Amino acid sequence: MLNAKKLLGIVAAFALVVPAFANEGEGVAPAAARLVDFGHGWVITSSMVTGWTISALIVFLILVVVGKPSILPGKSQSVFESILEALHDLFEPIVGKKAFPAAFPLLVTFFIFILVHNWMGLIPGVGTLGRGHDVEGHFHLTKPLIRPFNSDFNGTIALALVSFGAWLIIVLKYAGPKLIIKDLFGNKADKKETPAWLYPFLTLIFLFVGCIEVFSIGIRPFTLSVRLFGNIFGGENLLHGTGFFFAFYFMELLVGLIQALVFTLLTSVYIGLICNHGDDHASEGGHAAGAHH
Repeated sequence: MLNAKKLLGIVAAFALVVPAFANEGEGVAPAAARLVDFGHGWVITSSMVTGWTISALIVFLILVVVGKPSILPGKSQSVFESILEALHDLFEPIVGKKAFPAAFPLLVTFFIFILVHNWMGLIPGVGTLGRGHDVEGHFHLTKPLIRPFNSDFNGTIALALVSFGAWLIIVLKYAGPKLIIKDLFGNKADKKETPAWLYPFLTLIFLFVGCIEVFSIGIRPFTLSVRLFGNIFGGENLLHGTGFFFAFYFMELLVGLIQALVFTLLTSVYIGLICNHGDDHASEGGHAAGAHH
């Protein structure tokens, strides 16, 4: 009961404190503020500094809270292991057992990193403290010193490119070029059950579908980055435009969690679409061998 009262007190404090920093009725600029400009396109923005700082803070907290893992875990280690176990049970059936050991650290990192940065905009002062000037008696913020990493399109593009690069490395290692080409362009029809005259036409159709699939794979970084950026940037504008209305905090907490799950689940699905075939074949072979004996 006491913990619940403390939690309500903190949330109420957020609702009272944040409007004091907010720009009433104003939206958020799509581009992050340039803090340091080295010229020739090399800059350090407020979202980059936020990303570096929060990344270092996540690593520090895990090292401090979890510490050295022990056989008999303490409370902090138990909580962290419970989270990892839940994510393990969620992702393993999607990715497949063969590629899972390589994909799981990536997926866990994506989920934690994106979730924390999605919730960054809910912290008082993030996006509302910085340089500006007075306009008709109201302070107009022109250069926020702290900007949520995922509300900057450059940040979500970087995450999507890392996801795409990791996907390419994992599928090449655990599936191989031959299986990838067969999965994309091969004829999926059963030759024994398909009429001989129909099979060549199906080959052409699957070849055409494979070309479409290659195009869809090529635009995955764009769709991943736009989806994440649109939801987080839209939520940030909603909070600023409504004067950080109390009820929207709970909605943005939910949106941040869902978007972290969506990004991570899509990455796992992309890997599993190609790498998960081996588990099916292996299990079929095991059942056949068991039946034979």
